[in-house]
Amino acid sequence: MIEKNFVAQNVKEFEIEEFVEKNLTRAGISGIKVQRTPLGEKIVIFTSRPGLVVGRNGESIRKLTKSLKKKFQLENPQIEISEVPDVNLDPRIVAERIATSLERFGVNRFKGIMHKAMEDVMGAGAMGIEIVVSGKIPGSRAKSWRVYDGYLKKCGNIALEEVKKAKNSAELKTGTVGIKVSIMPPGVVLPDNMKVIEEIKEQTSSKEPASEEMKVAEKPEEKNDEKKKSAPKKSFKKKKGSEEKRE
Repeated sequence: MIEKNFVAQNVKEFEIEEFVEKNLTRAGISGIKVQRTPLGEKIVIFTSRPGLVVGRNGESIRKLTKSLKKKFQLENPQIEISEVPDVNLDPRIVAERIATSLERFGVNRFKGIMHKAMEDVMGAGAMGIEIVVSGKIPGSRAKSWRVYDGYLKKCGNIALEEVKKAKNSAELKTGTVGIKVSIMPPGVVLPDNMKVIEEIKEQTSSKEPASEEMKVAEKPEEKNDEKKKSAPKKSFKKKKGSEEKRE
């Protein structure tokens, strides 16, 4: 019974997140969190456009709270809005921007839209980015166009945990166009990053003892040179007797 309750709570939270996203389309929503408090359910909305979420004099938030009470039977839902610190490093917002610009300007400028989004993300300090747009662009046949820059992990633990991914879609005259965005944020520590630390040993010995050792090492050589100089030279003169015998 306890496991069923946990599963039911998680399913309910997922349904609340989907409902909020559908009601706040094109509002730059990055994520939604549902927290349970003693006063009631607290719903935190991370967005890049808080003004659109709030509305004029808070009308949109009031409508959203009323609809949440009726549909999900929440006693006291509290909606909190928090602004995203850096919009260009969030893949969901980047994918939403690409979708809105494709719907506004059409298919003819899709390459410029992709490159502009890539430059904005890399200018924000991201380590790598990949944008894939698939659909009937620019002709009647479905194709996939890929744009990438920087360094992006595709496999391993870093690709699963550190790389942020998002999907979105744009409704055009030719049909639905899918958008995939993968961003590797700055500050990710890679396992192949190695630093060589050089240890500098300070010379504790002064210069004078080193000079004395050199002197001691030079002394036996000097003695040997003096012995060679003082030794008598051997004469190689031939004796007269030996010469006469040969004759």
